[in-house]
Amino acid sequence: GQTFYNTARFTLHDLRAKATRQQLKADFETYLDGFSPNVQEILDNFEFRNQIPRLSKADALGALIEKLTAPDINLSPNPVVDTDGTVRHQGLDNHGMGTVFEELIRRFNEENNEEAGEHFTPRDAVTLMANLVFLPIAHQIESGTYLVYDGACGTGGMLTVAEEVLRHIAKEQGKVVSTHLYGQEINGETTAICKADLLLKGEGEAADNIKGGPEYSTLSNDGFPSREFDFMLSNPPYGKSWDTDLQRMGGKKEMQDPRFVIEHAGDPQYSLVTRSSDGQMLFLANKLSKMKQGTKLGSRIAQVHNGSSLFTGSAGQGESNIRRWIMENDWLEAIVALPLNMFYNTGIATYVWVLTNRKPQHRRGKVQLIDASAWCQPLRKNLGKKNCELGEQDIEKICQTFLDFQETEQSKIFDNSAFGYWKVTVERPLRLAVDWSEERQEMFFNACIGAGEAPLADAMQDILDQLGAGPHRDFNGFLDEAKAGMQRRGIKMTAKRKTLLQTRL
Repeated sequence: GQTFYNTARFTLHDLRAKATRQQLKADFETYLDGFSPNVQEILDNFEFRNQIPRLSKADALGALIEKLTAPDINLSPNPVVDTDGTVRHQGLDNHGMGTVFEELIRRFNEENNEEAGEHFTPRDAVTLMANLVFLPIAHQIESGTYLVYDGACGTGGMLTVAEEVLRHIAKEQGKVVSTHLYGQEINGETTAICKADLLLKGEGEAADNIKGGPEYSTLSNDGFPSREFDFMLSNPPYGKSWDTDLQRMGGKKEMQDPRFVIEHAGDPQYSLVTRSSDGQMLFLANKLSKMKQGTKLGSRIAQVHNGSSLFTGSAGQGESNIRRWIMENDWLEAIVALPLNMFYNTGIATYVWVLTNRKPQHRRGKVQLIDASAWCQPLRKNLGKKNCELGEQDIEKICQTFLDFQETEQSKIFDNSAFGYWKVTVERPLRLAVDWSEERQEMFFNACIGAGEAPLADAMQDILDQLGAGPHRDFNGFLDEAKAGMQRRGIKMTAKRKTLLQTRL
């Protein structure tokens, strides 16, 4: 059967001839009701029916339908071809629609633009990630079925590009592969775009494997708890609070999710739970929990992070525990530093982490750091904050550097142990000494006068003349002498005066 259908008695083109506003509104709603259940879900995620009364009241519904059905616009993935075979309008693929969606968000929601980048990852970045996942094992790919997963899939562009790259590489190796795409996305509108794109491509089963909407947050509601995947790629939100998810899961103390509370290093309750202000590392932990264990290829992962994932979290905290877990299992192959201003919503430094549970022999116990921050091409016109892109040669250069696994100016290789450390707190008594030098005298007198404590300065001059210039290495003993001398002069040792003595002497 068809992946989707419409049982209404008329088409969208037929609606253009409707005369009255009310008749057009009623017939348009009937037209929408005629779609199959999977399309109904998409329309619900868009909340499109809520807009129909407003469009009708403004007498704009007819104009909208006219524009959508006009011959000079093509929103389908298929090209419009003239009778002589000339392509009049190119098709609008998933990434093209994603770009349109991103630009609309940027234009009409500037005051909240930091949310925009949650929806869409530029195609050049996705292509790089897909190549970093598939090229290293190109010669090991066999004909068969592979599962691809994105836990923050947005409009689905990363899934579809990964599918294209995998099939292309397999074809070059003389293999025939099929893919099953799986994704999860909290934003209902972007989920709708993802599902619609897959339906239009005839991939109805893949569309059913996209879990989305506010109730499907990847962190608090795993859409695929029993699934393991061959390949996983994501650009999760970074620097964004996941406190709502944390509360749904019972808070840090009550957390029992087996993705985030694991057994490691002899600890049956080893916590990977990060600070609630940033959940990006948990998206990675989610993927690591879904790696295939019983296959030759295992699993390969590529995920975008900002610099926070490299450094945030002290020893024993969630972020540090995740890094330790990764390093002690020898899963991390490489971290690639991308050019600045690569993404639509942020100009900060970003990095692609590449991981696998099937490291080749020559990479075992090692991590490769690649500085690709200068390997890019400028855009003629900025797209939001994105002012550069990775050209084909740039992607090839990065991938070749990864495959060569050699020390160069832009490629450094370290032992896993270079990234580990123990935090040791050493406590010792506070050691203070008093040295009544001329320089210290001047500093002390100026501080006393500035604090309105001139009598203290005079008293200390007399006391230190009697005790000697020092240095006096027993500060507490000196303080007792100073206190006694001040009492003889009728001056009380207040907290303020004690602070002046401690900080200025």
